Amino acid sequence: MSNALKLIVDTIEQHHGEAIRVLDFRSQSASYDYFVIVTASNSRLAWAMVDYLEEVLSQHSVPLRSCEGQADSRWILLDCYDVIVHIFIGEERAVYQLDQLWGDLPEVRIE
Repeated sequence: MSNALKLIVDTIEQHHGEAIRVLDFRSQSASYDYFVIVTASNSRLAWAMVDYLEEVLSQHSVPLRSCEGQADSRWILLDCYDVIVHIFIGEERAVYQLDQLWGDLPEVRIE
């Protein structure tokens, strides 16, 4: 597990992310290595998670390319170059079904 990925997963775990999955894209993409898919129970928690991630990444000099999503978004995407983080709010994760779409990729075990 890369340092950036470990920081991201640890931060999400510490801030109440649910059903965290890490998919290994290294054999599929030259642009990024991992997808992190997580559910937040509400939008306040999701945006707090984004704030914590931005802070931790900055403290460890891990670049953040962009953060996509509006205040009323139910899906927030953080592009950390090698790691793409998808934060879904509530049941929105089931709507887009990224878990099923990319379900045949290897999953990175979270320790």
